[in-house]
Amino acid sequence: MSQFRPGREVMVVGVGLHPFGRFASKDLASMAVVSVVDALKDAGVGWKDVPVAYFGHVYYHGMSVGETALAKLGLTGVPIINVENACSSGSTAFWQAYWGITSGMFDMALAFGAEKVPGGPVTVTSEESPDRYIGADHMMAGYALRMRRYMEETGAPANAFAEVSVKARQNASMNPYAHRKQTYTVDEVLESRLIADPLTLYQCCPTSEGAAAAVLCAREELAAYGLDESRAIRVAAASLTSGSYNGRGSDHSAFSPYRTEPAALQAYEMSGLGPQDVDLVQVHDAATIGELQQLEALHLVPWGEGWRATLDGETSLSGRIPTNTDGGLLAMGHPFGATGIRMIHETVTQLRGEAGQRQVSNARVGLAQCSGAGDVTTVHILAK
Repeated sequence: MSQFRPGREVMVVGVGLHPFGRFASKDLASMAVVSVVDALKDAGVGWKDVPVAYFGHVYYHGMSVGETALAKLGLTGVPIINVENACSSGSTAFWQAYWGITSGMFDMALAFGAEKVPGGPVTVTSEESPDRYIGADHMMAGYALRMRRYMEETGAPANAFAEVSVKARQNASMNPYAHRKQTYTVDEVLESRLIADPLTLYQCCPTSEGAAAAVLCAREELAAYGLDESRAIRVAAASLTSGSYNGRGSDHSAFSPYRTEPAALQAYEMSGLGPQDVDLVQVHDAATIGELQQLEALHLVPWGEGWRATLDGETSLSGRIPTNTDGGLLAMGHPFGATGIRMIHETVTQLRGEAGQRQVSNARVGLAQCSGAGDVTTVHILAK
């Protein structure tokens, strides 16, 4: 039974995004502030109105990085909380902002995240960990093992995984914020450089830099701030779970992707909505296999059928369950602290009907799922 008891309704009233990519001339704080200013402007509030801020980031850029970033707007004495929760850092910051408001502690909150991820393979353990020497710390190796097992268990062909990347690039080609906008064919994806058999280069997300922000407010306080309720999007559920004992010997989501399910079930219970109500979804697709298995863990497609749904076009913009409508991690890139809030940005943009060429028709409910090392999973459901 869930121990979470939401109180006041919480709305997302503003979102902002710094483009994802590589920006050698920009520091972390500068990118973060761009997204924050955009979110405040989108909401129609000033920085002086914000009573609390939560900042998601992973890589070390000094202590109190949230304070360093917001100092560019002027420090106002409000609490600023720095959040590190692996790839779910940004979405965890958003989760904390939601619970701070629904509990009655704050009327408004800022959630933002930024990252400058170094190039090369991503590691998640300490330098002295033996996992670094036996290959268990290489993220894409983990996904490759899951992909090989999935292919054996379901009969999924290689082209089904490539289609995930093709779709992601097509969506990103219509998104000016995306890191990778070039489109590819299935053959080009499969023939790209091998990273971890059977994963090829174009089936793995790029490491990236970028920032994202969201402003949240209690529904009952919208009028007090003079906010436009017609553009406010309701947070119907905010769920965060972490790992439990796993007899298979790994607590990493790359090896145990279906452990997204507890967070999903909690979110459905909290929102009073079910998988059948979801009109679009953003999932953690650090590799192509990630998208397929997260869709299954969210109960949006049957177990072992994610690859069929992809080949049948169900995850396309015009399909039954449009997935990663902005390009996802595969094309947007993955600046860890920003990714989870980037998903919120895209979901809000879609539910407002402001996504332009990639707009999903009649979208009223969106789900954003983000996972990270330590078997952390967040699931947020947003509704018109």
